[in-house]
Amino acid sequence: MTTNTKTLLTVKIDKTLKAQAEKIASEFGLPLGTMVNSLIRRTVNEGRLELIAVKPAALRRINTIRKEMREGKGHGPFTADELIKDLER
Repeated sequence: MTTNTKTLLTVKIDKTLKAQAEKIASEFGLPLGTMVNSLIRRTVNEGRLELIAVKPAALRRINTIRKEMREGKGHGPFTADELIKDLER
C-alpha cells in the first residue's frame, strides 16, 4: 500500500508577481511548484534562508565554464573579478 505524503500549500500572491515567477521558473525549465518546493526544502534542510538570484543566462554560462574546465578547454583559474566580468557579457 502506497501512502500519499504530499499536501497542498495555498499561498496568496500578487498576480503579476506570480506571472513573473512562472516566467523565470520556465526559463530554468521548471514548473513554479518545483521552484517553491526547492526553496522550502533547502530552508528546512539547512535551517536557514538564503536567497541568491542568478539569471538563467549567467547560470548557462557558469555551466559552460564548468564543462570547458572538465574537458581541459577552459582558461582558468579565474579571479572573482574576471568571472563577474565574464558573466556580465
